[in-house]
Amino acid sequence: MFMEYDPATYSRILTGVTLGFHIIFATLGVGVPLMIALAEWTGMRKNDPHYTLLARRWARGFVVTVAVGVVTGTAIGLQLSLLWPNFMQVAGQTIALPLFLEVFAFFFEAIFLGIYLYTWDRFKSKLKHFLLIIPVIIGASFSAFFITSLNAFMNAPQGFELVDGVIQNIRPLEAMFNPATPTKTAHVIITCYLTAAFVLAMIAAYKLLKGDRNVYHKKALHLTMVSAFIFAIATALIGDFSGKYLAEYQPEKLAAGEWHFETETEAPLVLGGVLNEEGEVEYALEIPYALSILSYGYPGAEVTGLDQFAPEDTPPLIVHYFFDGMIAIGMYLMFISFLYVAFRKFKPAWQYNRWLLWGIVAGGPLSLLAIEFGWMFAEIGRQPWILYGIMRTPEGATTADHVDSMLYMFIGLYTVLGVSASLVLRKMFRNNPVAHELERRGMDKGE
Repeated sequence: MFMEYDPATYSRILTGVTLGFHIIFATLGVGVPLMIALAEWTGMRKNDPHYTLLARRWARGFVVTVAVGVVTGTAIGLQLSLLWPNFMQVAGQTIALPLFLEVFAFFFEAIFLGIYLYTWDRFKSKLKHFLLIIPVIIGASFSAFFITSLNAFMNAPQGFELVDGVIQNIRPLEAMFNPATPTKTAHVIITCYLTAAFVLAMIAAYKLLKGDRNVYHKKALHLTMVSAFIFAIATALIGDFSGKYLAEYQPEKLAAGEWHFETETEAPLVLGGVLNEEGEVEYALEIPYALSILSYGYPGAEVTGLDQFAPEDTPPLIVHYFFDGMIAIGMYLMFISFLYVAFRKFKPAWQYNRWLLWGIVAGGPLSLLAIEFGWMFAEIGRQPWILYGIMRTPEGATTADHVDSMLYMFIGLYTVLGVSASLVLRKMFRNNPVAHELERRGMDKGE
């Protein structure tokens, strides 16, 4: 027996389910093209066919994720109009530019992806084929940029005037390049690269653990883990800028994420813990001065607490766990990738240690989980606003009936899509294993 909610609540749940499912494929859709390009470039530079084969096989799997991402991305576009008509009535004209540019960027990516896939071995110059993947990277990354700038606008709305509920004096570029855009878009794009690197590294590490020790998987592991280490460092740096943005522009979101209840200087960073009946934090790890440093760059800074805001204007305190989970996984990914790089440099015999390989395997699903945590923190942490400081979430939602029926229908659709994509990818690579392809191409497996 399903619980009964109002249309606004069902709209929030359906949008959350759609975003949660779509973001997996969208993340891989942004990150994998860069990894394909790195593999093909390395193969061309070193005249190493193993890296070229990596690019070929990754590109085949990439097409499946793109297909599912297109379907779920279309669903999000439809749901914006169907589930959030009042929001679109107020903000739709202002955010039309990034929505249009996102579609254009996707078309740009799709056209060159088709040409790239069907022109292997058709150019005498390998460089010409490699150049075709560059527009795919640009299209995928700019697609992420434009759609994330829309989310940034929801957190820092500007570029219009609202007079008696009527939107006037629209300035699309100002709306798109709002104060939240730099940190939010940079964080989303770099985490897409990091996640794609770890998902591909997970596959290589798992194959090595299962005894398939040919040089192809070793080279795949090396390329992905070195890339992951670089992306993990960049993620941490951009995450620091994101924390400083929140401290200045959305202090209640940062305070809720850190369970920072009282405004104070030398504020500690609270990790984990639970709230007792009196609303006090128990069983948490506190890092002295860390929240002040994260917020303003020095330990004596005063950090605004939740005591400065009305309870109805603060996010749910559950966002603390999403925030902590995202940061903890990010640190784990940096640590594992650092271990691999350090072992390869100073202890080559340890780079294929079983514990390290299992750690890399765990990094694949954990990186996807961090993406989910990040978006949950971003969206739930903005509540109760759909348009920060201007429109509350229930005000932007539809009042129509049967949103619950749509929810169940889309859950069924996403289940079918998820299972189908998994089966197709599994069958695609199981029926054409690396060993057979290496043999067919006359390449040495290596041990």
